[in-house]
Amino acid sequence: MEEHKPVYKRVLLKISGEALAGEQGRGLDFGVIGSVCSEVKRCVALGVEVGIVVGGGNFWRGVKDGGGKLERTRADHMGMLATVMNCLALADVFEQMDVDVRVQTAIEMRAIAEPYIRGRAMRHLARGRVVIFGCGTGSPFFSTDTAAVLRAAEIEADAILLAKNVDGVYSADPKKDPEAVKYDSITYDEVLARHLEVMDSTATSLSMDNKIPVILFALKDPENVVRAVMGEKIGTVVQ
Repeated sequence: MEEHKPVYKRVLLKISGEALAGEQGRGLDFGVIGSVCSEVKRCVALGVEVGIVVGGGNFWRGVKDGGGKLERTRADHMGMLATVMNCLALADVFEQMDVDVRVQTAIEMRAIAEPYIRGRAMRHLARGRVVIFGCGTGSPFFSTDTAAVLRAAEIEADAILLAKNVDGVYSADPKKDPEAVKYDSITYDEVLARHLEVMDSTATSLSMDNKIPVILFALKDPENVVRAVMGEKIGTVVQ
């Protein structure tokens, strides 16, 4: 039986560092990473071009871990380096699965990765390579969610797939409020007006300005990545 066609040609997958840590909360869970990479491999086999931005919270979060103890800019630079460890781990697991992959970093570190160059990233994607973007935007004070939206806009992605530890956007924190309601879809305006925890306000307004839909879903079931590119109704769509 012929498989349905993907609804997106090019996507930007954002994976939080915490999601890569699995149940342990810190470091790397290779069971999780392996299952994520195999789902991305399925997307590539379906003809979808995939860029990935990864967070670094499983090693270091600039604001949270450095707050009050380190100067913010330096704390954020440490966070950028944390993302690179995740990029290299993902790239290695992809290579073990025979997936063609490139790592590009916003801060140049030529010995281990390509510098981020948009034209080169576009060529890699067009050739079916997975491109992993490290170091966030390369600037302090900007989250990796903002980096995901920025890269999505630059590579002209059709959608941002936001893989988090939560399965959608809720009216309140579902861990704290049993009455919290999950939205199937919501507008950027509502997210900003209600201060909902989707992305930070910078990332949300950037995606709103560039009219890029964001699909937020739980990475706990990695198959959600394929479901999202196939247009199945999962998580919450912000548009």
